[in-house]
Amino acid sequence: MVLLPGYLILDKIHQSMNSEVYRAIREEDAQRVILKVLKADYPTLFQLTRYKQEYQLTRHLNLEGVIKAYGLEQYQIIILEDFGGESLNIIQNTYQFDLADFLDIAIKITTTLGQIHAENIIHKDINPANIIYNPKTKQLKIIDFGISTKLNRENPILKNPNVLEGTLAYISPEQTGRMNRGIDYRTDFYSLGATFFQLLTGELPFKTKDSV
Repeated sequence: MVLLPGYLILDKIHQSMNSEVYRAIREEDAQRVILKVLKADYPTLFQLTRYKQEYQLTRHLNLEGVIKAYGLEQYQIIILEDFGGESLNIIQNTYQFDLADFLDIAIKITTTLGQIHAENIIHKDINPANIIYNPKTKQLKIIDFGISTKLNRENPILKNPNVLEGTLAYISPEQTGRMNRGIDYRTDFYSLGATFFQLLTGELPFKTKDSV
């Protein structure tokens, strides 16, 4: 378990190949927070640089619909706000959204995504696991800018077809690098469409784990 002076760890709430996520309390003011921790014992310079970029992008996006970043500790622990939400991926397993719920969620996600794009940032990993929602307060926030990109409109982003970034079931065709097309904000709209499809039907539009 992660040890960070000044923070009381409550529980681990998520684990991926690259990071672990904990709920915690900041002891100086009893503020509930989220700690996102880079898992590698000896992270590479690339991993540390990307983590710093994620923190900086998240902190720059001072938007109601984006999770707030409070600090970066020990180069590999991002301190984030905790507003009592869970990912749509988890909530959907225990809570059935009706049409009114879905429309409210869809409008909030789309509005926030438009604001992110207005800052020339492409998220590149929109999916239910990266959208946090509190059913009681109706607050919704987009998280995880780990592979996000600041878009330079004069130089389109081209992908290496041998390196897939994002969550396979939701990434756009151009994001695979196999279409010889640059990536722009429309890749997020493809992922958003796949997310909406899953929220409405409980199924993915394409059922495969094969990236070939």
